[in-house]
Order: sequence, then structure tokens, then C-alpha cells
Amino acid sequence: MKRGLFTLSAVALFSMSCAVAQAQTKWDLAAAYPASNFHTENLTKFAADVDQATGGKLKITVHANAALFKANEIKRAVQGGQAPIGEVLLANFENENPIYGADGIPFLATSYADAKRLLDAQRPVLDKMLAAQNMKLMYSVPWPSQGIYSKKELASVADLKGIKWRAYSPATAKIAELVGAQPVTIQAAELSQAMATGVVEAMMTSSSTGYDSKIYESIKNFYDLQAWLPKNAVIVNKKAFDALDKPTQDALVAAAATAEKRGWALSQEKTAFYMKGLEEKGMKIHKPSPKLSQDMRQVGDVMLSDWLKKSGADGEAIVGAYRKSAPAAK
Repeated sequence: MKRGLFTLSAVALFSMSCAVAQAQTKWDLAAAYPASNFHTENLTKFAADVDQATGGKLKITVHANAALFKANEIKRAVQGGQAPIGEVLLANFENENPIYGADGIPFLATSYADAKRLLDAQRPVLDKMLAAQNMKLMYSVPWPSQGIYSKKELASVADLKGIKWRAYSPATAKIAELVGAQPVTIQAAELSQAMATGVVEAMMTSSSTGYDSKIYESIKNFYDLQAWLPKNAVIVNKKAFDALDKPTQDALVAAAATAEKRGWALSQEKTAFYMKGLEEKGMKIHKPSPKLSQDMRQVGDVMLSDWLKKSGADGEAIVGAYRKSAPAAK
């Protein structure tokens, strides 16, 4: 009798443990940037929030520094289900659809407030596009504003002619074309080596990437143009999302909203930290000359005009909504 009861208890415990195992879902999150980067730190907190909110039913493991997929492979991996969730730089995919490049147009949105209004205008179109590709936008967070890193000092755009220019997106490749530089495609994880070996002599990127990639070891000039604030987006495979029960979906969406709010605050907070850090490491922070600023704004005007032609009605709607939302001048 006792032996039979023991056997029944063991079976019951085994069944319960199987049920718990089946109820728990594990996701791998593909990320392209170092663990110390504020985007990755935000992802790690997001994963912890999801774990807590779901009582451990959904476990997300963050794979930083392109350990799971390279930056330009993450979107396809999420779309195809190789990774249920990932973080991408939206502007990287402008060649696939111009809408992804809305926040990569120089001088369209140059402040955090402007970048937020642009995201609000872009989001309905983005949601529709991603849904058509079996994906869902969880949240989006901007990088600090973009400036030019250069081995030599710059007085105008003419000084960039022929220089080896890092192109990490269609927008930065287009800038190289317009200023007469030589574009070289280098992802963030490979940037330090590219600079150390002289493959890259100049680039436009944020103070964050400059600090994390130790650009100051090879390049000593940073021109604080505040040209645009490109955004990362955390995207999830829609089938993977739909497979979650409703309480887990709701917890995931709520954690994403918290992560977005936290990420925007982090980005602004870290801007001063990164700029100070670059200066302390020997980087010369330049206020761009009026000529350099004027030249780059002309580049931005050309790129906006080209983008509006490529993006059609959706692009016109985004820019129209963005401009309409601008606060009235006092």
C-alpha cells in the first residue's frame, strides 16, 4: 500500500514538474551592441521585468555584442523565427523600405523632443509594415545625436573628399556619396579593429558608440553637429507573440512600455556622460564651423527630398504629421 502511494506521489510530482516546464517559455534576444551599452542595459532590465511580471513564465536571455546574429541579420532572424525577439537599428533597413530610414535623415529631427514626435508620426506606418512581415514592434529608443568623428580637422565638407568613411546604414552611405568620401561598411562589433588598422578615417555616429568602441584611441576629433537621433527598435516574431497566453502578452507589452520610457530617459542622461568621457580620453570636442554646419544641412535637404520621393504617400504622411505636431512658435 505504502509503496503504491509513493509511486502515485512520484508520478504526480513528475506530472506537475512537466506542466511547469511546459508552461515556461524561453526566448533568446539577439542584440548587436556591447553589454555595457545603455541600450543593452535597458534590454537586460526589460528581460528582468518580464520575468518578474510573468512569474517566470517567460524567460528572455539577452545575447549582446552580436553573439547570436550580426546587426544586419537580426531583423531577418526575427522575421523568419530563428530568434523570437531582437533589437535592430531601424535606419539599417532603409533599402528594404524607405520608412525604416525616417529617423536617419540629417537635420529633420535634431532634439529628443523632435525625435519623439517623429516616432509618434512614424509608428502607425511601422506597425503596419512589421505586421505584414510577421513582426510586432515592442518599443523604440533613440541614440544620442549624431556627429562627425574625423582623424583630421574639418572646416567644411570639402575636407571629407576621398576620406575612408564608415557607412553603417543606407543614410550614412548616402552621406558619403554626397560629400565625396569613400564608404566602408563596418558594423559596431567590428569598429575598434577597423579604426586600429586604418580601414576607417571618419564617420557619423553618436557619442555613445564613440565611447563604447573606444574611437578616441584612433580618432581625436568629434564635431558635435547634432544631426539626427536614429532609433533602435525591439521587435518580436508575431507567431511567437501570439503563442503566449493573454496575461503573458499583456505583461510583455507593459514591460516594453516601461522600457521605452526608461530608455529615452537613459539616452538623454547618458549623452552628457559620453561627451565628458570622450573629452577625458583625449577627444577634442569641436563646435562645427558655420560652413561645415551649412554644408551638412544642404546634404540633409537633398536626402529629405530623395527620401520623400522614395517613400511616397506614407513618407509624406509621416513628415506631414511630424511637422503638424511641432509646438507653436512663441
